[in-house]
Amino acid sequence: MTLPQTLDDWLAHCERLHPKTIDMTLDRVTAVRERLGLRFEVPVISVAGTNGKGSTCAMLECIALQAGYRVGLYIKPHLMHFEERCRINGTMATAATLLPHFEAVEAARQGTTLTYFEFTTLVIMRALSQAPLDLVILEVGMGGRLDAVNAIDADCAVITSIALDHTEFLGPDREAIGREKAGIMRPGRPVIISDPEPPTSLQACAAEVGAVLWQIGRDFNCQGDKQQWSWAGRGRRHNSLAYPALRGANQLLNASGALAAFEALRDRLPITAQAVRNGLAMVELPGRFQIVPGQPTLVLDVAHNPQAVAALALNLDQMGFFACTHAVFGAMRDKDIATLLKHLVPLIDRWYLTDLPIARAASAAELAAAVRAASSTGQPAISEHANPAAALRAAAAGADPADRIVVFGSFYTVGGVLKDGLPRLAARHVG
Repeated sequence: MTLPQTLDDWLAHCERLHPKTIDMTLDRVTAVRERLGLRFEVPVISVAGTNGKGSTCAMLECIALQAGYRVGLYIKPHLMHFEERCRINGTMATAATLLPHFEAVEAARQGTTLTYFEFTTLVIMRALSQAPLDLVILEVGMGGRLDAVNAIDADCAVITSIALDHTEFLGPDREAIGREKAGIMRPGRPVIISDPEPPTSLQACAAEVGAVLWQIGRDFNCQGDKQQWSWAGRGRRHNSLAYPALRGANQLLNASGALAAFEALRDRLPITAQAVRNGLAMVELPGRFQIVPGQPTLVLDVAHNPQAVAALALNLDQMGFFACTHAVFGAMRDKDIATLLKHLVPLIDRWYLTDLPIARAASAAELAAAVRAASSTGQPAISEHANPAAALRAAAAGADPADRIVVFGSFYTVGGVLKDGLPRLAARHVG
């Protein structure tokens, strides 16, 4: 076969390889990894969970960079460009640097069928394995035990909050989902649990595997007031910390998990107190309760399951008074749309519902029916739009300067309004 020549061509090739988009097995990835000779000679931190994975990875990366380490990060999914998934020393990889790794994986698979996620995970892990790095951070996909990232034995595992999502693949309740996430644990190696109310399956799996369990509330803690917060671990404290630059009620839990991971790896990756302060102050991650200044105020959040949307609702409620709140919403059909809407319906005055460019997505018309069913009035203000950018334009046109617009749901929803750059809104009658 003639090999693809561009990144877009390679990604299209990956999408055609396997009849399923998700195939919950690890044998095929492990076989190709072994043929590639893919291994890491530096510490690896893997991060699994339902919500908070991306924020935790971003904090780990920024703190380590501020400590002077060379850091590789695999984070997903992307908002606008595939290359966002691979970061080396804080900089997004280029298409040109990734192309040789696509070729290597294609040669090594020897006819093995890989899903898009499996193929691209191997590509990025190979790119990171060949870069001169001191630390590699790998965000696990939706699962853990059978996730492609789990083909690598991490030196430290972090498991963030556990909630109901992808239940058709991971199980019907938090205990079952916890067992799947626990698959990234390894014997004798630390596992950091930053969920303050973890399913008992996590502790049971740690004991069964022989992993070294670090549980928030027992092995490390955080507390704070309106001005500052502090963290205490098994042998170290950080006092009078400024709040992380990432906004939101759950970010202290994510930051606490990141600090515990560094304490667990302190013999190999010592981190200074100043690196912690600088890293938490400078961390950035688009689309996680991201507030864009302007008139009206714009809030971007990729919350797409009930737990994440409940956190979004809490964060919105704590922002202060806004005369009117407009919501741009698009989501996958397989999400628990009815439950997640219950958290936000009381806060939203006008809905701008959008189609998304993927077969799994609920249509704007389906979302409109769900919003009506969740609304106590039965007659919410709703409009339907062909894409997120069009929905945002309509919301901006209908908003006053003192209003706010919340764009939430799928990564495709937030990515759709960011595709031409960060929107800067100017209301129609400012003055």
